[in-house]
Amino acid sequence: MAKIRPSKGHPYARILGVGGYRPTRVVPNEVILETIDSSDEWIRSRSGIETRHWANDEETVGAMSVEAAGKAIADAGITAEQVGAVVVSTVSHFKQTPAVATEIADKLGTDKAAAFDISAGCAGFGYGLTLAKGMVVEGSAEYVLVIGVERLSDLTDLEDRATAFLFGDGAGAVVVGPSTEPAIGPTVWGSEGDKSETIKQTVPWTDYRDGTVERFPAITQEGQAVFRWAVFEMAKVAKEALDAAGITADELDVFIPHQANERIIDSMVKTLKLPESVIVARDVRTTGNTSAASIPLAMERLLATGEAKSGDTALVIGFGAGLVYAATVVTLP
Repeated sequence: MAKIRPSKGHPYARILGVGGYRPTRVVPNEVILETIDSSDEWIRSRSGIETRHWANDEETVGAMSVEAAGKAIADAGITAEQVGAVVVSTVSHFKQTPAVATEIADKLGTDKAAAFDISAGCAGFGYGLTLAKGMVVEGSAEYVLVIGVERLSDLTDLEDRATAFLFGDGAGAVVVGPSTEPAIGPTVWGSEGDKSETIKQTVPWTDYRDGTVERFPAITQEGQAVFRWAVFEMAKVAKEALDAAGITADELDVFIPHQANERIIDSMVKTLKLPESVIVARDVRTTGNTSAASIPLAMERLLATGEAKSGDTALVIGFGAGLVYAATVVTLP
């Protein structure tokens, strides 16, 4: 009986570079108030959001991804030809096939990199990061590009008072490659499909195609149910990720949660009893909720502003539609 040769991978993997792209158009709350009965004070107090970015016709899912990925590749100090796989998490690429990852891989100039899309909502970056780590350790790719990208303005009902102010557009990317020491901890991830109705697309695309409904499908959610789940259940998941990595909250330098809502972020910080010394990402204030893009965009901003630094230990956690979640501890690039 023939024996399969062991994979020639690496003992560990790490994030080597990060990049982000925010659309040029900045949308303040005043624009949102043109279509819903609310106030700037109400939006800020409920979400922390002051502005968000919305893409123009040229800022497609693919175009934004290429911009963010190019920065991540440069930051990692490698070339596009060295990228062995491209993993793209998105729910807002409206062409079912081919995967937008193949377009991105080609435009970046990779050497026939493996390329595929995943759909894991706001936990998508964590899912992609876990897959990338596995590829590097297993040996199927030396360097993996993980992209979270959304054009949620295309899926926003501007007359829905509960969600119209939440969503923004953008792309964030990281390069994952070999490491001589642990730099991406074990992932604590999962799903709770029994709660899938709390965040969902209003109707299937086929209902719109067939004329069953006149309004284009949009994202809707049960705000209070999502808030309770995120605050109480995701704090437990975050603690599990810290335990799995073998560190305590006191040893943490940075906390980068999904940028869904600043009230959720504040509540998680309190529940986890994070020390005041821990830097907390609050990119939601000016970027809004960009789903799969929110964690890498927040990471990129913290490093660019100097609030966080290379080598810091960061807890990242994403959670959203599905309901799905993923948390891990990483060393910042």
